[in-house]
Amino acid sequence: MKTISAADANRHFSGLLRDVATGEVITVLSRGKPVATIGPAMPESGQREIARQSLLSRLRQNKISGSRNWTRDALYEDKGG
Repeated sequence: MKTISAADANRHFSGLLRDVATGEVITVLSRGKPVATIGPAMPESGQREIARQSLLSRLRQNKISGSRNWTRDALYEDKGG
């Protein structure tokens, strides 16, 4: 793993991104302390979509409750505060 100061990361950001694109993981330091890690983006594994579909399925099974006596306009009207 490579480290770089925040100032150098700012000055050489495009080069830093090129390194990351080749698989390099870079730790950014501020005043000598690690503040960020920059690494290659992970491809979607499909887990997020599976979790989303599971949540939507459970929500559709619930009964609608509570009164809905508000309008969209009322929700966004200026309260003068």
